[in-house]
Amino acid sequence: MASLPDKWTKALLAVPFVLYSQPHGVLEDPDRSADTLSQTREEAHRRYSEIFRDIEAMIDDHIAHQNDAENPFPSKLKLLVPSIGPFFTRLPLEAAFKFQDNKRYISSRRFVSPSFNDIRLILNSAQIMAVTTYGTLQLATFDGDVTLYDDGQSLEPTSPVIPRLLDLLRKNVKIGIVTAAGYTTADRYYARLHGLLDAMANSADLTPSQKQSLVVMGGEANYLFEFDSSSPHLLAPVPRQHWLTPEMAAWSEQDITQLLDVAEAALRDCIKTLNLPATLMRKDRAVGIIPVSPEIRIPRESLEETVLLVQKILELSTVGRSRRVPFCAFNGGRDVFVDIGDKSWGVTVCQRWFSQKEAGPHGIIKGENTLHVGDQFLSAGANDFRARSVGTTAWIASPAETVELLDELAELMGKKMS
Repeated sequence: MASLPDKWTKALLAVPFVLYSQPHGVLEDPDRSADTLSQTREEAHRRYSEIFRDIEAMIDDHIAHQNDAENPFPSKLKLLVPSIGPFFTRLPLEAAFKFQDNKRYISSRRFVSPSFNDIRLILNSAQIMAVTTYGTLQLATFDGDVTLYDDGQSLEPTSPVIPRLLDLLRKNVKIGIVTAAGYTTADRYYARLHGLLDAMANSADLTPSQKQSLVVMGGEANYLFEFDSSSPHLLAPVPRQHWLTPEMAAWSEQDITQLLDVAEAALRDCIKTLNLPATLMRKDRAVGIIPVSPEIRIPRESLEETVLLVQKILELSTVGRSRRVPFCAFNGGRDVFVDIGDKSWGVTVCQRWFSQKEAGPHGIIKGENTLHVGDQFLSAGANDFRARSVGTTAWIASPAETVELLDELAELMGKKMS
């Protein structure tokens, strides 16, 4: 799904804020100030709503253009925002703004204009309204760290995320946990997800089919595990030949090895040049750097520099220029890794896996029926970013926001079913 640039949207909202915020009202008589605040809040709300309604109309026009293969002309939105891509669904932005305004009191603010976080949450609300109103949500995929649990932590039994994920399974929504964590054995994923896996195993109201509706895709798109109540760690590895897409099956081991060799050399150079307190870690489908000690935090700027440098070196390398094997260089918050593939491939595998396992009435799970929830969409090393090309997305900033999003989603799905 295409994403509206936050700076562009903020700029549109800045005008009514400047004209109607009335910050001088704090100096007025309290009784008069209350009337002024009410009037300016209503006017600001009206103007903000109009702007989101106009953007919504431009997106509708953009979708009409993208669906008309014979129309050679760009949409108005494409002319205004040349970087904009395709949309999987309409976005009811005006309704989403009104929902978030009731929660965040955006129109009532006098000194703080509509922020990046306001716009991010409005877009999230619009997207989940869309996937529940204009279609049926069939697949929800989630990042791990910072999305389901705090960075470097695990999904504990007391996590409020767990009952909400179980509720999705009860509603027959498939779940894929698409994480950068690249473990080859089930015990490592059980250690990170044991709260959810144990809850599923012990659930009396989940059917066997619903319990089979969860998979873990590790290393971005390299290791697939499905729920298995008979396994000691409640997950069973799925052999690669059973789930690789035709495109992924064409990636040669020689190219993969060559790409990782180039990445490894670049990472070693970064450790030396930036004097990073890090050590190199090589896996069969990834290579990265981690702190020499768990107590050490590498500065964010150093991690970002490493990502950008390694990414550029790979893009300019012989194997990178060939584009035969996609890769993802990303900042994990504490480390930097280069993975073969990226989350667009991981989400695609989840879509195809559930479609071929369970040929239901909807057929293949499409982008408009998929929602990916993650925290990394902003920087160059943001590995959730590429999932936008295969499904709708929601950008959260913490597990607490994931809980709020899932509550909002459950309410919307409940209204649709009723």
